[in-house]
Amino acid sequence: MSTLTVLEIKFDFDGATNAIFPVILSDEEEMILIDCGYPNFLSLIKTAAEANGLDINKLTKIIITHHDFDHMGSLAEFKKAYPHIKVLSSIDDEKYISGKEKSLRLQQAENMYDKLPEEQKENAKNFQKLLESIENVEVDVCLRDKDTFSWCGGVEIITTPGHMPGHISIYIKDSKTLISGDALVIENDELVIANLQYTLDIIEAKNSIKKLLNYEIDRIICYHGGIYTKNIKESLQKLI
Repeated sequence: MSTLTVLEIKFDFDGATNAIFPVILSDEEEMILIDCGYPNFLSLIKTAAEANGLDINKLTKIIITHHDFDHMGSLAEFKKAYPHIKVLSSIDDEKYISGKEKSLRLQQAENMYDKLPEEQKENAKNFQKLLESIENVEVDVCLRDKDTFSWCGGVEIITTPGHMPGHISIYIKDSKTLISGDALVIENDELVIANLQYTLDIIEAKNSIKKLLNYEIDRIICYHGGIYTKNIKESLQKLI
């Protein structure tokens, strides 16, 4: 028996209430967390899991959809608390998660800095410091497009570059569910491409959405926005 649990993690960010929606897949042998929040979010995720009847001590794997700080910010904290957990990411993102190469988001922030007006530079510098503070973690398993696993009702990895070149989404076959990371987000009850300022290649992002049209999808779980179920094919086609 496999279950898919969507966690709603509410928090304050820049003075506004915000939420992210990590997912836990579980069956008799596996408990897999997909994306693990901002730095110091372990306790929030643990509390949300417990509220859903899940014991985070049973976690076996964490899949990171991409190396943005809000998706892997607590990865080192999880690994220290639960050293047995295996970390999985795309083969293209492994070098950034493990720290072999500088984060693409940090490179983007550094490249933009000199072009910013003076009044924005202090915030920009603080953002760079936040990105620099993210602890790197070794990746145990590198994932490739169309990799399939028997875990939790059947899992398929879909490479969905655009937001970042190493971005992946996860398709759960038995429930026809797509866990989209930041390939898609929900804004005003509509499915949209994530903030264009942070999408590194919009053409790739649209090609990735085209690719999703090949899958039978009954619901999409967006890390930013939650669960989307209405007119999925039409909503995806509208974006491309």
